[in-house]
Amino acid sequence: MLTVIFVMSFVCYMLLGLMPGDPVDLLISADPNLTSEDAARLKALYGLDQPLFNRYLNWLAAALQGDFGYSRLYAKPVLEVLWGALERTLVLMSIAFLLSVLLAIPTGMLAARRIHTPTDYSINFLCFAGISIPSFWLALMLILLFSVILGWLPANATPLGEVGFFQKAQALILPVITLSLVSIGGVTRYVRSSMYETLHQDYITTAYAKGLSESQVVWRHGLRNSMIPVVTILSLDLGAFFSGAVIVEIMFAYPGMGKMLFDAINGSDYNLALVGLLLATLVTLLANFLADISYVSLDPRISYQEQSK
Repeated sequence: MLTVIFVMSFVCYMLLGLMPGDPVDLLISADPNLTSEDAARLKALYGLDQPLFNRYLNWLAAALQGDFGYSRLYAKPVLEVLWGALERTLVLMSIAFLLSVLLAIPTGMLAARRIHTPTDYSINFLCFAGISIPSFWLALMLILLFSVILGWLPANATPLGEVGFFQKAQALILPVITLSLVSIGGVTRYVRSSMYETLHQDYITTAYAKGLSESQVVWRHGLRNSMIPVVTILSLDLGAFFSGAVIVEIMFAYPGMGKMLFDAINGSDYNLALVGLLLATLVTLLANFLADISYVSLDPRISYQEQSK
């Protein structure tokens, strides 16, 4: 994980550094009275006159000491800006992720138990529809229906002024639905496939022969043994939720990590954009790490301890 973070920091820094313009160039274009001598002095002051690789080494040395620089757009330390945006994104992402899991697992199990029936075909059709719909189009349709036509829910996910818990929860409904619907289809398909394969194993037949009820066989023996590939997909989905929140947060004007990264890149706020991208990488790595740990509890045959010969 540390190796990946280090490589990503180098790649992201180089890509951001190769973007046209820097903060001083933007300052020059905004202030016609700024002379070339002033611009050169500012670039030397902030180290922008050095080669890109040297600038990366200086940033890395400061970052290892806990100094990630200041945000140009917010005029605050980068970490101070990130924590607020990260907290809001985690709220949105965790609710949507939990909702998609709670809906996808029982739906996929139902399709596996009713394989090649109208129920299975209907669930598959809805899954393919959910997979195929772009998140930005779905967000627009939900805003048009529930905010413009029906007027039930606000289109802005950030209520203005002092509002209570109910108003804040109401503003999150459309973003949560958008993120959840984009993910449910894929997870349901994986649950269906894994559960169908599990239900045709010999130990499932043995469980039925012992007189266990269908619900006991499905939930006690089938679900646990079919969850390993599903957990892998869910861990990847967790990273996708973090990335997919960029579009959803922009569409609903939600001040989370996604919108912050978008504004930082557009505003050439390199420090904020770089640390935000690294944080997104870290979330994906942690999700995969948690999936690896959960394999042990799902399958006793898996162990990460070195086996003695």
